[in-house]
Amino acid sequence: MSRNAKINTLLLLVVAALAVLPLALGLGEGKEEPFAGADAQAEAAITELKPDYEPWFTPLYEPPSGEVESALFALQAALGAGVLAYYFGVRKGRRQGAAAAAAAAGSGTPGDTRAED
Repeated sequence: MSRNAKINTLLLLVVAALAVLPLALGLGEGKEEPFAGADAQAEAAITELKPDYEPWFTPLYEPPSGEVESALFALQAALGAGVLAYYFGVRKGRRQGAAAAAAAAGSGTPGDTRAED
């Protein structure tokens, strides 16, 4: 197995462990919403500490349901992943193009038999 394959396998195992361990160890048991987001936890803590707190701003758009909110979050994540993939693809392509141009310039252009006038 090559070095890259070993690293990829190790990273895959780490990601799987990060996903499975909180569920297997029962983290969050005994809570109403065991894996609530940070926003919901902060809101609950603020409401508990200061019940008459008034938020400074209201959301520009409030999704009609939790499913729509989750779908919009997934769409945002997918768009972000697409932008990152595009950036890294362009970066790799430019690097490969520069390497090919440098190799062609260093060794001359093979197959170019045009006579200079």
